[in-house]
Amino acid sequence: MAALAQKKEPTGDPKLVDIGKVKNIGLRGVTVADTKISHVDGENGVLIYRGYRIEDLARNSTFEETAYLLHHDALPTGQQLEAFNAGLAEARDIPAFIFDSLKKLPPWSQPMDVLQAAVPLLAAADPDLLVETREANIAKAVRLIARVPMVVASWDRIRKGHEPVPAADGLSHAGNFLWRLTGIQPDSEVVRALDTALVLHADHSFNASTFACREVVSTRAHMYAGVSAGVGALSGGLHGGANAQVMKMLMELEEETDVAGWVKKLLDGGGKIMGMGHAVYKTFDPRARFLKEMCFRLGKKLGQEHWCTLSTRIEEAAVAEFEKRGKTTIKPNVDFFSAPVYHMMGIPHDLMTPLFAIARIAGWTAHIIEEKFGDAQEKPALYRPSSEYIGNYCGKTGCAYVPIPQRT
Repeated sequence: MAALAQKKEPTGDPKLVDIGKVKNIGLRGVTVADTKISHVDGENGVLIYRGYRIEDLARNSTFEETAYLLHHDALPTGQQLEAFNAGLAEARDIPAFIFDSLKKLPPWSQPMDVLQAAVPLLAAADPDLLVETREANIAKAVRLIARVPMVVASWDRIRKGHEPVPAADGLSHAGNFLWRLTGIQPDSEVVRALDTALVLHADHSFNASTFACREVVSTRAHMYAGVSAGVGALSGGLHGGANAQVMKMLMELEEETDVAGWVKKLLDGGGKIMGMGHAVYKTFDPRARFLKEMCFRLGKKLGQEHWCTLSTRIEEAAVAEFEKRGKTTIKPNVDFFSAPVYHMMGIPHDLMTPLFAIARIAGWTAHIIEEKFGDAQEKPALYRPSSEYIGNYCGKTGCAYVPIPQRT
């Protein structure tokens, strides 16, 4: 039975109406579907993938293991993980026509635009593109997980006038990305840090980009169409684009002596501190807590702890200022500490959001598969929300059309 809510009609008489007819801005608090993939407890700062807390996965798992978990609802056995890794390795070989297409783009093209443009190219190279079975979609997901990092790394080299670097045997998923980005054998500790960051970013329930993926494939569009929509949603500054803005802020404040004063002045003027606050978490984002620890470990190793110290000074000043203003739920989110972590790894700032996509492709594809083949869910065959028209209204017959010469 649909949930009911009290709503007053213009007459003032209270009536029970279907909750679906109650106006909601941004679908906040509206449950649109069931999922077994991940759960966010915003009140307590808990994130779960398939029953496993993110802290346990980040400390003990790998991205490959986590991606398998998201797709199969169970951690892999040794044999299953070996087969999954073999599938990723085989899929990393990208057809030459994709590189040829990337080389025709102007070097100033935005990396997220390039990635979104590349997804349909990857679709053209997938032999299972229009095969709509669970097995075929899992195979498509493996190819996307393997190839999206290769596109991002190759584009960075192409725009700098270098040739793409082929995949390397013996390197992990994270290691292969760093290798193909720089052409230099990556440091094992840096690889492990990136691997952990990918685990932390792999899924986050029905966030904007994941919902975009699910909404598109609910029309029975193929997986690549859904992923392209996800990339587009992630490119926005209120979603994945925030991490690059955080790093820009840190660089501008590198020599600032009065961080608390800067924070107060910014907030007094109505400005926002990038990387602070979250649509769901009302306490510390568990991913941010883990990334903060990682920041100091990596900073100490690389001699760049000042970025972590500066981030912490901004965090403490901002939280204190927000508390003075009665906004006690605003804490750092995943972007706040991922920015200095990626910067210390040598990731170009405009590749920070594509790196987010490299991780989230595991979650996107898992949600797409669930949308297509999951258990029966209490939702329509496709998403079709209602809207409230607030424009001109000229009665049942509509507004009278006036020819151009008679318009004033």
